[in-house]
Amino acid sequence: MSNSHSTLRELLKRSDTLSLSLSLSLSPLLPFSHTAIFFSLIFIRLSNEIAECLAGTPYTAPESSSVSVKAFLQPLLLPPPSDASNTTTALSDSIKDFALACTLLSSASTFKPFTSDQSTLLSWIPTHLSSLAAASFLEFSQQYAAAAADEGGIFDNVAEFGLSCDSLPKEKRLVVELVPEVLPLLKERIKESSIDKSDDNDEFSAASARVPVGFAVLAAFQLRWFVTQVDYPLLGKFYGLVIPCSLTAIDHWSPEVKGQGMVCFAHLGKNVAAAEIGSYADVILDACCQNIASTDEIWQQVVETSVVISTLTQRSNPRSPWFEKMLNEMLSHLERQPKNKERRIAWLKFSDSIFNAVGLVLLAHFRRIFPLFFQWMHVDDDETLILVLKCTYVVLRLTWVRNSPYVERLVDELALVYKEAALRTAREEVRSNIYQILILLQGTKGQHFAAAWEKHRSDPNLAKLDLPLSGRDSITPPPQHCHQQGSTPPSNMIR
Repeated sequence: MSNSHSTLRELLKRSDTLSLSLSLSLSPLLPFSHTAIFFSLIFIRLSNEIAECLAGTPYTAPESSSVSVKAFLQPLLLPPPSDASNTTTALSDSIKDFALACTLLSSASTFKPFTSDQSTLLSWIPTHLSSLAAASFLEFSQQYAAAAADEGGIFDNVAEFGLSCDSLPKEKRLVVELVPEVLPLLKERIKESSIDKSDDNDEFSAASARVPVGFAVLAAFQLRWFVTQVDYPLLGKFYGLVIPCSLTAIDHWSPEVKGQGMVCFAHLGKNVAAAEIGSYADVILDACCQNIASTDEIWQQVVETSVVISTLTQRSNPRSPWFEKMLNEMLSHLERQPKNKERRIAWLKFSDSIFNAVGLVLLAHFRRIFPLFFQWMHVDDDETLILVLKCTYVVLRLTWVRNSPYVERLVDELALVYKEAALRTAREEVRSNIYQILILLQGTKGQHFAAAWEKHRSDPNLAKLDLPLSGRDSITPPPQHCHQQGSTPPSNMIR
């Protein structure tokens, strides 16, 4: 007797939780493989546990939403119908529904909505229910992989993508087999409330009247979960599925749906090779550019995705028009709202990857970059200041500032910030970053720096800073391809 047969026999002996009605519900499966029966036993036990917990969870649908998330979830946890003409198909459909329910419930504790109007969509789901769904899906995945290793799984579409089920990691097998099954379904669900761009009269209200936008938001959460569960090198096999689905999300009018689509693309860019994106690169970059001037709530996701995809696909061409367009779009938006703390921090966190990719081409953007840097050097929050100083160092290292007129102004600003740091909590880190920048300027600008520093040499508040500087005439700047911590590796793929 095979291992799966033995496992099934032992499970039936031990099971004191399965009622007579459960046994009867499985009777149509008896002519089929022991694997199918085994999956059904586990599936029904786990889905019943989640359904009972869900039923006991208080829920009141928000007045602003026409979608009842609880009513949406409950049918996904039903067992396979006992009168199905094809029990194997019925079981596979039930497993897909079970997976979709688990992903949505577990997302409540891991994926927080980006937009305030969707903040109540999953907030009613308690931590214990979310944890139960995650643990149940993990248990089913492990049992599925163990049983499928003997008699094969239920889903076999992965062969079309050049994958062998036997070569899949056990903990990823079910997720990978489900990706081709569920992504097309989620794409269609998102499209149902999208705006028809061929119809000039189709607007937000008309799209929501057809299908409430809440269903697209739920599908976007599920899409994000499935995409982010698959990583390198498996994700590259599914780029033909992931990219159209994620583009559909980005093209949606809802910022929440857009944000989930952006996360999918950021994950894709970190887990595939540039060649695997191929002809989709221009389409994705165009979608990113169109969304840069987006809502504040998903600005960070838009910036990260734009940086990840552009540096992955355009790194070999520092003069790529996509780099030019993205930098201009981002800088224009920052110039319109320079005091927006969330915007500037998000951009500063990811911008050094583009800086490293374009190198000397940054010189063309100095007139826009440095005025923002100078302004942000004097804001109240330490996080912004430290990020600005780190980015300033990266820019100077890559360009050596050449014959820029900003050298004297930069020295003056740094001297002032050094003195202002005395009142900051992070004064030691701030001053350390300033010191590194000044040393780099001294080594690259020589006499130009000396002339600019001369006016500050006698300032008693800068005495400690001046001593180590005064004895140095020049240094060798770091290599242009040296990367700061947190910057994108100089390769065609982020691992």
